[in-house]
Amino acid sequence: MAAFISIQPSDFFQTVLWAGNDTARTITGVGFEDDFFWVKNRTGDGYNGCIYQSVDGPGSNKENIVDTNAALGGGNSATYGYVSAFTADGFSLGEGSTNDDYVNKTTHNYVGWNWAAGTTSVPSGGTITPSACSLNVSAGIGIYKFAGNSTAGANIAHGLGAIPSAIIVKRIDTTGDWTCYHKNMGNTKILVLNTASASATNDAWDDTTPTDTLFYLGDATNTNHNTGTYIAYVFAPVKGYSSFGLHRGHSSNVDGSYIHTGFRPNMVIIKNIDGGDVWVQQNVKCSPFNPVTKYLIPDSNADEDDDSTMAIDFLSNGFKIRGANNAINYLTQNYVHWAWAEFPMVSSNGDAGVAR
Repeated sequence: MAAFISIQPSDFFQTVLWAGNDTARTITGVGFEDDFFWVKNRTGDGYNGCIYQSVDGPGSNKENIVDTNAALGGGNSATYGYVSAFTADGFSLGEGSTNDDYVNKTTHNYVGWNWAAGTTSVPSGGTITPSACSLNVSAGIGIYKFAGNSTAGANIAHGLGAIPSAIIVKRIDTTGDWTCYHKNMGNTKILVLNTASASATNDAWDDTTPTDTLFYLGDATNTNHNTGTYIAYVFAPVKGYSSFGLHRGHSSNVDGSYIHTGFRPNMVIIKNIDGGDVWVQQNVKCSPFNPVTKYLIPDSNADEDDDSTMAIDFLSNGFKIRGANNAINYLTQNYVHWAWAEFPMVSSNGDAGVAR
């Protein structure tokens, strides 16, 4: 069999679980040094998910809160615990002054999603030059820190050598929504990661589709305000490793859409773009057997829930909708997904992927 990809997905994306213990410590087993790290308390209700990235550095008051529009450090991680460092095989956790609910509270369980990028040389070209970046062509990921200029048609060279399928931009110097582009919505629409709202018309992308060299920005406050500071996460699809697509709802709790990804998923994020339903995030570590019924809601600080109406089967070559919840499977409505692999259909060693 011909291999789908020459990389192993676990070299660039990994889900890690740990139990909190209220002690500064290092979590290992990631397999690489993080460039993009997303952590969520699974069992503590009311605690925000946090994102850290290498271009801005981990540390106290370096968290981006996923379910709000807060500025960088707006989650008060000095009080609630934080990611203090990225290591060669994981990450270190710092203690909060009062408790460690965000990352390391005793009796609480946590999940962390880890992405590796790596190259820090800023690509040439574009009308905006990032002040820092981390990108990897093989994994189709780029992270860029940049200053806005309030100019419609501004563009940034991403250096990925492929057309991005998904982009997330977050303003970090002050409040700003997590503004999302997805290829299946087109260049005139956005989703907002910190709200359950349906897709909306917006000039965030200057009504211009990304190319294999550039992504474009309008003069929207949340993506390109003069003197504003932003982080952009840019994803290009990689066969056997990542997938960004669309499915149609059927309102059947046993026979929803099958979505072909070319790999057995490690993590899947789904959003109804036609309705105001929550974002849904499911992964192989929290639900190791089919159907996958445990889920987290990125636009909420709620803890993990377990619901058969959110059921999805993770297959060797994609995923199958099994639940009838409106958030994943409402009749005639459209859903976009972001997915990363646990194992490709055919690995670099020639082994075929199998269902769980």
